[in-house]
Amino acid sequence: MPKLDASELEHLSESDLQSLLIPDLLPRHIAVIMDGNGRWAAQRGLPRMAGHTEGIKSVREMITLCRDLGIKALTIYAFSQENWRRPASEINALMSLLQHYLQVEMEALIEQGARFRAIGRINALPESALAWVRKVERATAHLDTLNLTVALSYGGRSEIVDAVRRLAEDVKNDVVKPGQIDEDLLEGYLSTHGLPDPDLLIRTSGETRISNFLLWQLAYTEMYFTPTLWPDFRRRETLLALLDYQRRERRFGQTRDQLDHPDDQVGKRTA
Repeated sequence: MPKLDASELEHLSESDLQSLLIPDLLPRHIAVIMDGNGRWAAQRGLPRMAGHTEGIKSVREMITLCRDLGIKALTIYAFSQENWRRPASEINALMSLLQHYLQVEMEALIEQGARFRAIGRINALPESALAWVRKVERATAHLDTLNLTVALSYGGRSEIVDAVRRLAEDVKNDVVKPGQIDEDLLEGYLSTHGLPDPDLLIRTSGETRISNFLLWQLAYTEMYFTPTLWPDFRRRETLLALLDYQRRERRFGQTRDQLDHPDDQVGKRTA
């Protein structure tokens, strides 16, 4: 790949940026913390919900780009457990927006071959929103072009706690022996089981923390932080993030010499 700096990339068209991507070096799984909707609205003198509504367009563009590039998994952080602490009026509006999104986008997801799945303590959602979550999950369960996972009422710590509880119950019922427990076994109890761990985490708005998102799964993930607010993070910004990712050397605890001489490696973890 040509070594172009950020200023040079800024002058390239989206098609030129996409032409620089190396298919074999694309991430299999992208995770996204969609941050900055409220600030986007405030900068324009608009209600906070205007930012959330505009952010839906960024979700659409990222889904389409992932499909176009053959990226198999996209996980987005839509509503955290901590978000329940927000004003009731905003929570109600967000739940209405979620339901509206699912109603409007279900057919588009089917056309794009996107399997929709929600993770988190989703039973806390309002009954009408939860019903639509379940409906879209059922309608897209057979699709496999893209695995779209949406974290709702989600917290990374609670996900691990819930996994340990289920594992402990299986130990109690003699389904699992204590000596069988290892990382691979525990991963099977996480809500993301069946998906590869994210290769790339994108967080918008300039914040540089993971905010209780996918704590187990992000162990070896490359992180991309950008000051761009989520409603402004579109196809072009995603391409720039992917180009940045492809320049990185993923070592998984190994030395550069080990990566340069893969035949000499022992216990190699693949990217």
